[in-house]
Amino acid sequence: MLAGLQLQHLRRDFISGITVGIVAIPLGMAFAMASGVKPEYGIYTTIIAGLIVSLLGGSRFQIAGPTGAFIPILLAVVLQYGYENLLIAGFMAGTFLVLMSFLRIGNLVHYIPRSVTIGFTTGIAVIIFTGQLGNLFGLNGMAQKQYFHENMLEFFQHLPTLNLYSLGIASIGIVSIVLIPKIAPRVPVLLVALLLPTFVSILFFPSQLDTIGTVFGGISQSLPTFHLPNITWTKINQLWGPAFAIASLGAIESLLSAVVADGMTKEKHHSNRELFGQGIANMITPLFGGIPATGAIARTATNIKSGAATRLSGVIHSIFVLLTLLLFAPYASHIPLAAMAPILMYVAWNMSQIKTFKALLKRKNSDSLVLVVTFLLTVFVNLTVAIPIGLLLAVLSFVKKKSELLQLQQEESFQQKSLDDNRSIHYKIFTIKGPLFFGTAQTFEQAIAHKLAGNPKTLIIDMTDVSLIDATGEEKFTIFVTTAQQNGYTILIAGLPNWGIELFQQSGLFDQLGMDAFFSDVDHAKQVVLEAS
Repeated sequence: MLAGLQLQHLRRDFISGITVGIVAIPLGMAFAMASGVKPEYGIYTTIIAGLIVSLLGGSRFQIAGPTGAFIPILLAVVLQYGYENLLIAGFMAGTFLVLMSFLRIGNLVHYIPRSVTIGFTTGIAVIIFTGQLGNLFGLNGMAQKQYFHENMLEFFQHLPTLNLYSLGIASIGIVSIVLIPKIAPRVPVLLVALLLPTFVSILFFPSQLDTIGTVFGGISQSLPTFHLPNITWTKINQLWGPAFAIASLGAIESLLSAVVADGMTKEKHHSNRELFGQGIANMITPLFGGIPATGAIARTATNIKSGAATRLSGVIHSIFVLLTLLLFAPYASHIPLAAMAPILMYVAWNMSQIKTFKALLKRKNSDSLVLVVTFLLTVFVNLTVAIPIGLLLAVLSFVKKKSELLQLQQEESFQQKSLDDNRSIHYKIFTIKGPLFFGTAQTFEQAIAHKLAGNPKTLIIDMTDVSLIDATGEEKFTIFVTTAQQNGYTILIAGLPNWGIELFQQSGLFDQLGMDAFFSDVDHAKQVVLEAS
């Protein structure tokens, strides 16, 4: 599992593992709380999923754990079905991911349009950012709701309960996040942005703020215990939709993270092995109380920038988080929720990709439409609706664009003298350019139908520039040829690429026309027509 490990790599892996562990601790707790579960469940996920993916995943630099992208889905599951059922959904998501790896779906994820990924990523960022407004302002009595508009209504209704202490503590965190990278770029900014406001609140107003201890009862210092969820057919039927959404999002994010790692290291990950590792991690983590996990782009990039050499860095990251849990968990109960809010808002801002969103929006084309629809559905409905509809719109847009590429050109009837006498030879040339597939088949059928009237009775069809023929296109073309032959026409095919000839051989159209009906180019076909006359 740790092939290639050498002594000179150990120091680099140790430093990078500790660095990533420091970053992962506040994020693990923050993502868990934002998902509606106890903070220690995020820590458990960081430890277990991080270890398994480091050992079994398809990228040796991948760092896995809870991520912000999961927050809307996990929160919705918790609010609708409860924490126990979230564990079942996570386990099912793991089985889906393992199945995806065996079906070799890993490479297909790369074909998801950028307008869809940016749309739902920015939508998730909006949900995370606005979801922390209550903690930022220290509002009392706010209840977490399933939908964005409900949460925003809750926020404005409870705004009069503003707590200036919370706002002040959160401001310290925000200033830390903004200034520390400029003053001391090597300092772990998120850890400082968590600890500094916590120390200030403990020293000056310890009883004025909601903390992890007052809201969640603190963080358990013990190791997670094994617990087998009560899986029934009824629950499987209820949860397969959310589970598949978790698996799909996890596959997308983990493979995107692996691609980022490839770009930074000039290596190449194994997509299906990555899905397998993520699947096993998500099957085991719920058995110890953890929430769904995936590859984390920011933590993976931190791992690489910190000098990671092998998979051992991810293992060390998990061990470091485990030791921190065992040694310092009781102290985490003093962390104010107002100190966690800026961290999640910072994560949301970084994942929003606002510049790319604006650039796609300015195009004012079909990509912009897909982007906006996916974004709005993510924010106001949920990801299980947003991603399928976004993909469907992208496919329809692609089909429309491709359908516009089909060109049917007819040259005028040709009247030439035969080679041996003065008889006139009549023939027509039709030129087909572009793809002949289900999106253009009807256009082809309508455009070609009226061509089968009158003279001449010899049709030369130039297919040199046909780029694609699918089953529907082949069917429509066969119908055209059959109808033409029934009406006494002679059909000659010119310039058809080898792949097209093989397709017609498989469908039977090659035998129907005969070998003598196929020519390498139009000039050759015309010559044969003249000679035959």
